[in-house]
Amino acid sequence: MIRITPTIAIDESEIDESFIRASGPGGQHVNKTSSAVQLRFDARRSRSLPNDVAVRLMQLAGSRLTRDGVIVITAQAHRSQQRNRDDALGRLVDLIREATTQKAVRQATKPSLASKQRRLEAKGRRSAIKNLRQVKPGPE
Repeated sequence: MIRITPTIAIDESEIDESFIRASGPGGQHVNKTSSAVQLRFDARRSRSLPNDVAVRLMQLAGSRLTRDGVIVITAQAHRSQQRNRDDALGRLVDLIREATTQKAVRQATKPSLASKQRRLEAKGRRSAIKNLRQVKPGPE
């Protein structure tokens, strides 16, 4: 079990890992080892996540989410397969933790009287500066 919060834990059997060859520089080492990891977590069908957390998780996942509701995380920053596994798992846990917190809805407010007055005074000062720049025609 992977502990996310005190109340939420994910069963390791819900996470699929596959090892692929990393792209990018690295010489011959990159061509002969499968050190990159591709982690898959089915957020839509997960029994471990409450429904509201799963919905927020799918919204947060963005382009990492497939049409089937599977989150795909690829890690290939390290040369070691184990470090890439830990990196991908850590990113998944962070994403789920972020989904557990519900965002506060912003309350629309009106500007205060003092802020309106400050804005109008600033506009007046700016207008006066610009008026001084104008070339006014003299008497002919």
